[in-house]
Amino acid sequence: MKVTDTRLPGVKLIELDRFEDFRGTYIESYNRTDYLEHGIDIDFVQDDFSMSTKHVLRGIHGDQTTWKLVSCVYGKFRLVVVNCDKDSELFGQWLAFDLSETNAHQVLIPPKYGNAHLVMSEQAIFHYKQSTYYNPEGQFTYCWDDPAFNIWWPIKQPILSQRDDLGYRV
Repeated sequence: MKVTDTRLPGVKLIELDRFEDFRGTYIESYNRTDYLEHGIDIDFVQDDFSMSTKHVLRGIHGDQTTWKLVSCVYGKFRLVVVNCDKDSELFGQWLAFDLSETNAHQVLIPPKYGNAHLVMSEQAIFHYKQSTYYNPEGQFTYCWDDPAFNIWWPIKQPILSQRDDLGYRV
């Protein structure tokens, strides 16, 4: 396992070890001891999956308290992580990561950051561990193309939910 800090505080790229042979691939997706050895001491309490089809864009969602550990179980998607902390000098800055079943990457996302993902394959399964239980009242949402962020997406007309199309701010 390799952990790399990014230019946004708390956001980390995690490259998992893969074992491949004639039978297929084996990846250990989480081992608390390994994360502790890399200074990541977070109690995850909930795991979630979402499956979407090509060109579906979900997000930008987040809250004030939750750490998330995001990975792609199947397919490929572009993950965008945005600093949504209005008190931060880095508010509005973002990073993009291409996650897939073949690269075995994870991204650790701190509280006060939003995340969104765009499905690039025919289908993709988005997996994330959360440090708090989902609380819809505590969520914030920004529109995927909010000019405050100026995020570059490789698509101009994604498939969106009403929440993601209109967005709202906390």
